[in-house]
Amino acid sequence: MVNGSRGCVVWFGHPAEHERDILIRAGWQIRRVGTAVGVDTGAHQGDGVVALADMRHCDAPALASMDRLMAEHSGIPWIVLRAPETPAQEPSVKHVLESGREILMAPIDMPQLLDALRRAGDASRQDVTGGDHLAEMVGRSPAMVATVASVHKFAPVELPVLITGETGTGKEVAAAALHRMSARRAGPFVPINCGALAPNLVQSELFGHERGAFTGANTRRIGHIESAAGGTVFLDEVGDLPLEAQTNLLRFLQEGSLERVGSSQPISIDVRVLAATHVDLEKAVAQGSFREDLYYRLNVLRLHMPPLRERGGDVELLAQHFLDHFREQHCSYARGFSSAARRAMRGYSWPGNVRELLNRVQRAAVVAEDALIGPADLDLRTNVGMIHRSLGLARVAAERDAIVTCLRESQFNISECARRLSISRVTVYRLCKKHQLQLEDMR
Repeated sequence: MVNGSRGCVVWFGHPAEHERDILIRAGWQIRRVGTAVGVDTGAHQGDGVVALADMRHCDAPALASMDRLMAEHSGIPWIVLRAPETPAQEPSVKHVLESGREILMAPIDMPQLLDALRRAGDASRQDVTGGDHLAEMVGRSPAMVATVASVHKFAPVELPVLITGETGTGKEVAAAALHRMSARRAGPFVPINCGALAPNLVQSELFGHERGAFTGANTRRIGHIESAAGGTVFLDEVGDLPLEAQTNLLRFLQEGSLERVGSSQPISIDVRVLAATHVDLEKAVAQGSFREDLYYRLNVLRLHMPPLRERGGDVELLAQHFLDHFREQHCSYARGFSSAARRAMRGYSWPGNVRELLNRVQRAAVVAEDALIGPADLDLRTNVGMIHRSLGLARVAAERDAIVTCLRESQFNISECARRLSISRVTVYRLCKKHQLQLEDMR
């Protein structure tokens, strides 16, 4: 970046002359990229640049090229410009819109665009000076690219984020990345496993207590939430909180203050709340075990961590990443994975997700007696893995068939479909989203 420059804008599309002039006068360098398939931005993660995806005059080949570039350069903050007539529900258009950090509607308000560029530029420079905040979120699969794009969008926003996904998918890794990429990165990041808190100590652990508040409370204790002041608190397995603690957490989210156990004096706390769960909170709300109002307070922004079985070749990338990291700290003969081991990893369903892969790779790095780790070192047998994978695919297909059949038989009446399947309306919508079912296209 030259002296006096705010940074560089890589403009994918055709900016108007007055738009270029305004950006240049504001201190931005402009690098225009054509809409031909096969082009490159010329920018890489760490360059401190901002990319503009201009969809106002875009045909199908240009959209495909734009989509590819956004996936290949997910480390660069992207801003999307769209026209009112842009068909937002078309898959290619929808994917580009979902990958953008911010979306501006034509006619473009230039002060608004300059503000968006400033925010994105600040985030880009923070990535350069602060290291790779997403180093542990390894993956090139479409599912992971979309997740990383969401992290980029959610990190600078001072709103709660609910992180969902199966056990072992890396929810705490995502929470830590959201914190490190936010304006609170200099403050503390306090993770709390709500499921591991003793039922009789939940209130004290979360909100603290005063001396003499109960038997054994010999000194004042600062709770986990208060200890995160100025930073971020991460409530892992928030669905395991008892109802009384849920009530107090809701009050804190509404008022921004808490009371230590044994005190009636409210204490104002400035902290961002991230929460995670592997359970179906919609179902918990329907069953009465989780407060509906708290659910909506936590579920302002939603980040889903995809299971490893849906991430394709990411399994091998992650395995090598874990092995390289292990070798930095320990001696190991292993340098990579045999073709048989790679086949076994691709064929296994990974019920324990990324955490299971990490554990198996670390074990293999210790027991392997060759430069290439084999299936036996990973304790994987290809035939068993294929069976697990086939069963998993069969379950997914059966679930999809069930929801499609029920929707058609109920003439796409969501309430009737929910009644027939004995699930909530929210769950019907969630299943439609999970299986990428567009109700408008099915009618």
